[in-house]
Amino acid sequence: MEMLKKYGLSVVVLTATVIFTGCFTNKGSDVQSQQDDKITDVAPGEIEDETYVEGDTPMSNVDFEDMSVVNVTFTPVYFGYNTFTIPSSEMSKVSALAEYMIAEPNYCLMIYGHCDERGTIEYNVSLGEYRAQSIRDVLIKLGVEAYRIKTASLGEEMPADPGHNEAAWRQNRRGEFIFFTR
Repeated sequence: MEMLKKYGLSVVVLTATVIFTGCFTNKGSDVQSQQDDKITDVAPGEIEDETYVEGDTPMSNVDFEDMSVVNVTFTPVYFGYNTFTIPSSEMSKVSALAEYMIAEPNYCLMIYGHCDERGTIEYNVSLGEYRAQSIRDVLIKLGVEAYRIKTASLGEEMPADPGHNEAAWRQNRRGEFIFFTR
């Protein structure tokens, strides 16, 4: 009887644990992962910024405020809902951006991460930064020097489309670019 109580209590605790942890899954993550083909081999922070090639300048020493804005536009990179993983359908844009940066060695790039209006301000600022960082990390992996790229998040503050529907939100989940030159 004592053994039955012991195992019965273990089963109750185990069941409660499974139910409790199941409540904290990422809402929509399974659906989203099925909808988007994603590049998963590069995540923000995976590239080491501390290693510099001789002649490189650490990013902290490059002051974009002393530079001129270059009148060059690239199509934004769009993201899925609640993710900073670059969809495979958007990778050609990042590759074209890398090729351009490599061909223009005097240009620096500011990447702005944006979100749709859903989520808290803090969450959206963080997600926007992760989106900008994921683009930056892929650019570095493709050969652009780390010190030439900075990132910032604008969260939900500057929507491309002010609407309150899925079509508008899709346009607002993006990374945008501003080029600078010395």
